[in-house]
Amino acid sequence: MSVKIVRQDIAAIAEGLKHEAKKFEGKTILISGGGGFLGKYIVGTLCYLNDKVLSKPCRVISVDNFITGRAHPHFNYKGRSDIIEVWGDVTHPLPIREPVHYILHAAGLASPVYYKKFPLETIDSAILGVRNLLELAKANADNLEGFVFFSSSEIYGDPDPSAVPTPETYHGYVSSIGPRACYDESKRLAETVTTVYVEKYGLSAKIVRPFNVFGPGMGHDDRRVLPMFAFRALNKRPIPVHGDGHQTRTFCYITDATTGFLKVLVNGRPGEAYNIGNSDNEISMKDLAELFVDLEGGRSKVELIPYPSTYPAGEPQRRCPDLTKVKKELAFQPKVSLRTGLRRFIDWCRSEDMYKEKLIKVLPKTPAIKKHARI
Repeated sequence: MSVKIVRQDIAAIAEGLKHEAKKFEGKTILISGGGGFLGKYIVGTLCYLNDKVLSKPCRVISVDNFITGRAHPHFNYKGRSDIIEVWGDVTHPLPIREPVHYILHAAGLASPVYYKKFPLETIDSAILGVRNLLELAKANADNLEGFVFFSSSEIYGDPDPSAVPTPETYHGYVSSIGPRACYDESKRLAETVTTVYVEKYGLSAKIVRPFNVFGPGMGHDDRRVLPMFAFRALNKRPIPVHGDGHQTRTFCYITDATTGFLKVLVNGRPGEAYNIGNSDNEISMKDLAELFVDLEGGRSKVELIPYPSTYPAGEPQRRCPDLTKVKKELAFQPKVSLRTGLRRFIDWCRSEDMYKEKLIKVLPKTPAIKKHARI
């Protein structure tokens, strides 16, 4: 069941890229963070396009240091000549020895638990990472057709209610020394670095700001809200909600998000930022937990609890994107409702050992890839 869901998802992404897919024909595409949640789907989509759509396949270079990324059998490209998987750290220049046409910088520590534990690494992956990849883009200026930096909706901080849904023109309400600042501020500065390279060197670099993307491939142990709720619901355990549960979010299923990312890569305007998310179904955390209980047949209950010390304070009270810009310029249109996406996500989780409490203690850790592939 779970592999079928992933295959259906990737086919749906390809279907949403009918007008963009041909741009990848015969091109070389590098993605940092290719072993992460978002990266795996992008690489999987490009593989699908090679197999089903493109007359001349693209070549994909997937770079990851596997600090938080993990191998998964649903995204296994062993034996494929069109996919080069490289162990690499974007905080150092990458030894790329061939022309590159598209670059996506999706590497980073995206979970609040990770960026509280590794604040300097979080900063480095954004700032040093974007600088190194933009330098690679500059070195490939004669070939480069598109560059995307993966920023975050966190750059808006805790927006004023009058700025929700939040447009790209909102400058943010963020503390530079707050508990989440290592993530928020490094993303903001990396956006600035990206736009400087556009202005100074004429690179076709763009920015995406994802809003709470979810779907198959998320690990239960990164403590983001949807994997945590799914794990608790599937194991018939109480679902904890931090604070009073009134904080709200919108959530975007992975098929819609990946379609949006690749539309921006191909057709976004240089130096521009684009919100990628789903503005429908804004929901409180308490109601979201109740929805998980409902989807799993009422076998769990919801508990309101204080924020733990491992979770950074200062959580935004509302987060919802204004998608006017990306809809108008790039014909981006989310299609998957929250309930449908959650149903697919839960069905995938049900088949995964890492979401089965009785098996967690005996599961082997995913080994890191220690050697560099030669490019």
